[in-house]
Amino acid sequence: MRDMFNQPWRLVPNKVRGKGGREIDKFRGISPAADDDNGSEAWIGSVTRVGQPPEDNPHLGCAETILPDGRRMYLFEAIALDPRAVLGETHYKRHGENLGMLIKYLDAQAQYILQAHPTRPWAKKAFNSNFGKEESWYVIGTRDDTAEPAYILLGFKEGVTRQDLEKLYRAEDMGAMEKLCHKIPVRVGETYFVGGGLPHALGEGCFVIEVQEPSDITVVPIKQKVMADDTVYDERMLGTFVYDGCGYEENLRRWRIPPKTIREGDWGREYYLIGPDQTSFFSFSRADVQGKAEIRSTGFPQTAIVIEGTGKILFEGGEIPVKKGDEIFLPYRIPGAALEGHVSVIFCHPEGAQ
Repeated sequence: MRDMFNQPWRLVPNKVRGKGGREIDKFRGISPAADDDNGSEAWIGSVTRVGQPPEDNPHLGCAETILPDGRRMYLFEAIALDPRAVLGETHYKRHGENLGMLIKYLDAQAQYILQAHPTRPWAKKAFNSNFGKEESWYVIGTRDDTAEPAYILLGFKEGVTRQDLEKLYRAEDMGAMEKLCHKIPVRVGETYFVGGGLPHALGEGCFVIEVQEPSDITVVPIKQKVMADDTVYDERMLGTFVYDGCGYEENLRRWRIPPKTIREGDWGREYYLIGPDQTSFFSFSRADVQGKAEIRSTGFPQTAIVIEGTGKILFEGGEIPVKKGDEIFLPYRIPGAALEGHVSVIFCHPEGAQ
């Protein structure tokens, strides 16, 4: 059975929630591609449940995998078979059986609501969570039938204070709150880092890969009866936002991240999209391969998404074919791991991987 932990595992495609999903279908080669009321998000290689999962699906958000011996089970169940063999001792000591990251597709048929996620210190203080929710977006597609070109809301404008947001929140003026933020047109191939506390919203037409800390803590500046004492919600929500705005160009400099080469050769190039310069909590890279290249071993588990082309993942004693839209989980140690073909792959790495 131990050989099973030394080769790639296929992940079962899912959809989790939200209105949309047509672009996810297209990306996965599903026809006819269509939007629906429960399909704008897919959680890839996830061992994280959505906040408040429904009674009939208590593991909503968790990904399934098909093991090399043909068994299908939740990824968290497969990891539990031998977590040290799957994750490695270093990762296991740090996070136990948690992967320490969460990867999603987000397909915004309509603009998402303005929101923010906590930093780790605020998550611990206000939500009793060991993880905050720093996140990042890599734009892999845009819709061509929206009212305006794809955009995001990201970052407060210079001079915005907590009092400014609170005043508009109490007036329930969402349009004015959105105007406190920068509106940025986006293009395929761009990467944005969304720091803890940063106000943000995907605009209509954005299709992104999101890599983040493994939590589902989100606050929105909308009054709601979620607690017996509304002041508790207000303080958690208003305290989650970080009031450190700046001008448009400085905002882009802070949060739009240029690629950084890790390695290159006759086979192609691998480069960070988000790396240790942005956060220590996760990273992800893109490898563009024409020919054959070793899969870089980090000593940690990885999750791979094929975003272009076709090829194979080779490993000691075997190989598996891969194509655009495939999602693969890689245990931390796969002898002989390599990519072969004309293929582009996103590799997602947890905290500690270099």
